[in-house]
Amino acid sequence: MTLETLKNAKRVIGIKQVAKAVKKDTVEAVFIADDAEPKVVEPIEMLCGEHGVPISRVATMKELGTACSIEVGAAAAAAVKQS
Repeated sequence: MTLETLKNAKRVIGIKQVAKAVKKDTVEAVFIADDAEPKVVEPIEMLCGEHGVPISRVATMKELGTACSIEVGAAAAAAVKQS
């Protein structure tokens, strides 16, 4: 899944919200910013591995925030499955 797809998808933003959505098996893919603190994103990466959720990397938190239509950076975001 591409960042462009995330822009148009229903999504959740932020570490806590992404973690909840992954645990509920409601996400198609997770996006993680490369410049986010490793200690913040490593638990999400492990959770995605456990649940078989693909991870896409984004260069910066600012770029990910912009893709999510928010004015601040985001460490993680996820595209929600269409029901």
